Amino acid sequence: MNAAELVALMLADGRLPTGGHTQSAGLEAAVRAGLGANGNHLEHVAEYARDRLHTVTRVEAAVAVVTRHLILHPDAGVQVGLWGVEGAWAARTPSEVLRGVSRRQGRLLLRLAGRVWPEVVEYLPVDGEVPRAIVVGVVAAVNGLSAEQVARVVAYEDAQTVVSASLKLLPVDPADAAGWLAGLHDDIERLVKDVAPLTEPSAIPADGAPLIDVFAHQHATERMRLFNA
Repeated sequence: MNAAELVALMLADGRLPTGGHTQSAGLEAAVRAGLGANGNHLEHVAEYARDRLHTVTRVEAAVAVVTRHLILHPDAGVQVGLWGVEGAWAARTPSEVLRGVSRRQGRLLLRLAGRVWPEVVEYLPVDGEVPRAIVVGVVAAVNGLSAEQVARVVAYEDAQTVVSASLKLLPVDPADAAGWLAGLHDDIERLVKDVAPLTEPSAIPADGAPLIDVFAHQHATERMRLFNA
C-alpha cells in the first residue's frame, strides 16, 4: 500500500476526528418525513443514498476533483482558481444551511490536516471555514491521490454516512446495511468515471436535490435531533 492509498482510507474513515459522527447526510430528516416509517421498506435507505450519489454527492466529488487539479497545475492560478471553485460550489448548493454544514466540516478537516499534512495550509487559511470538498481536494493534491481516488473517497464517505446513520435511526440489521453499501458499488464507480476528468470550475455539474434542501432547513429548526445534519 502506498501513502496515497493510506490517505484515501483515512479520509473515508468515519472515525477520523473531523465531526463525521455528527452527520447523517440528511437521513435523519428523511426518516422524520417518513422514510422507513414503522420499520417498513428499510431498503429505501439505500435508495436515498443512491439518489444522493446521482445529485448532491456528484457535485461535491466534482468540486474535490477540480480543486485537486488546480493545486497540481499552478499555471492555472491556484488562488484565483480556488475562489472560482468555491463560487461554483456555492452556486450549486442553494441551501445556506447545507453551505454552513459543509464549511463547518471543512474547518474541522482543515484543522486536522494542518497538523497531519502541513502543506495543506500553504493553500488554505489555517482557521478558515472552507467547504469540505475543497479541503478534501487540497489534501488529495498534496498527498498524491489521483482524481479517481479523491472522487471515490467523496462518494464512498457520503454513502457510508447515510448507511451508518441508519443503524442509529431505524431498526436496521447491520448485515443488511453492509449489503446496501456494497450494492452501491456500481453507482459510486459511475460517479468516479464521470467526474474524474473534470479540470475547470465551470465543468462542475449542477445536479440538485431540492427535497434534501427542504429537509435540511426543517432539520435545522428541530429541537430534538440526534445528528447535526
